[in-house]
Amino acid sequence: MGPRRGDARFFETRVERALASLPPDLREAVRNVEISVEDEHPGDHDLFGLYEGVPLPERRDWAGSLPDRVRIFRLPLVESFPDPDELESEIRITVLHELAHYFGLEEDELDDLGYS
Repeated sequence: MGPRRGDARFFETRVERALASLPPDLREAVRNVEISVEDEHPGDHDLFGLYEGVPLPERRDWAGSLPDRVRIFRLPLVESFPDPDELESEIRITVLHELAHYFGLEEDELDDLGYS
């Protein structure tokens, strides 16, 4: 029996696929962003993902800054999207949505692009 869609490794593989689907120049641009998979956000169990950092357009001095981080939350995505193909699509959308915040895109811009 192969891995199930809710298994952590299965999920992490889908996140890796989403990153691999980026054009090479974008993959290079986000190589310093830490991307992690966690079960769920401790304060918001419905949250799919979270960008933590200072968006590129707002950067001034990097001294003393923590690295940018994208957190993808497995359990809310798995519970919300029982179909494996839909789950994979939503993982990709979530990864791209959070990386877009790194590049300075706001929620309304992401809505217009279909990444919300």
